[in-house]
Amino acid sequence: MQLKRLLSLLSLLLAFTLVASACGSDDDDDASGEDTEETDDSGDEESSGDVDLTQGGGKLAAIQERGTLICGGNEALPGFGVVDASGAYSGFDIDFCRVVAAAIFGDAEAFEIVPLPAEARFTALQSGEIDVLIRNTTWTATRDGSEGANFLFPTFYDGQGMMVPASTGFTTLEDLADATICVQSGTTTELNLNAVFNARGIPFTPAVFTENTQLRPAYEEGQCEAWTSDVSQLASFKTSIESEGGEEQFIMAEVISKEPLGPAVPDGDTEWAQVVNWATMATVQAWEFGLDSSNIASYSGNDQNILNFLGTDGFDPGLGLPPDFAVQVVSQVGNYQEIYERNIVPLGIQLEGTPNDLWTNGGLMYVPPYR
Repeated sequence: MQLKRLLSLLSLLLAFTLVASACGSDDDDDASGEDTEETDDSGDEESSGDVDLTQGGGKLAAIQERGTLICGGNEALPGFGVVDASGAYSGFDIDFCRVVAAAIFGDAEAFEIVPLPAEARFTALQSGEIDVLIRNTTWTATRDGSEGANFLFPTFYDGQGMMVPASTGFTTLEDLADATICVQSGTTTELNLNAVFNARGIPFTPAVFTENTQLRPAYEEGQCEAWTSDVSQLASFKTSIESEGGEEQFIMAEVISKEPLGPAVPDGDTEWAQVVNWATMATVQAWEFGLDSSNIASYSGNDQNILNFLGTDGFDPGLGLPPDFAVQVVSQVGNYQEIYERNIVPLGIQLEGTPNDLWTNGGLMYVPPYR
């Protein structure tokens, strides 16, 4: 009996030792951070042990495998997003779709545009129909919090204004008492119009349209006395109306809102957000460095910050982009100043002295250091 009890005790002690040893091994792995990192990256309880696989499972990897960026854009806003008879898109926002494509693929033409009405923008983003939304979209708290959207670096600082036929003689908002005002539905413009006019006690009647392609003819036919939108949009349509022989237009001086416009990506994918953000900001950083499409590929100086930016010394900040992505972006599409002057200046909106000027010139274009 005593021998049996002794053997039982020894067996129990051996089993306890093995369990303790196994637990000690798990603690060591957790302390090293290796198992924790693989689990966090993959989102799976069981790690595959393949770090590249778990890190490459997000939207960026899917886009790279597809070979094309799908960008939600506009097709009817001169200066920002239009499509010609051949189906080719152009404009300020379209160029930033090209910027992201150039950063990812080294090919600024590796993108497709999905034209979206204002009311469908966030649905398309949430559903995965598009990879990124770059379509004159204002960053607001409600959109950031309720639309499943992650807003990134603003590419254009705008504000809402009011346009009227010059023949009316209207110059202030108060002149529009009892007027019918054309406005696009599903926009911050519609909300701002109601908020400002109600706060000032100015009676008005809204004429709501889903798209500018419907709104513009209604305005030109006199269905409304005024048209409210972002000042950049009003300037775009003012130029278009007058150049096509229409009546002279007047944009009132008062700006009634803040409208920071820029790209948005779906919530929940930090890697993809970083890629779009830094691709976009590279256009501003290049401008600050004095680099443009004509000289970025031939830089021969020894400024270490610029060398890092160009990826010529092997510098890699771990953003998921090729080291030379900035060279591809700027050489193929241009720096911010080039993109602005190509698309926005023809609308009569100068860059110098505006919020969209470089921070060293008193503007708001300021990006984090690339180091």
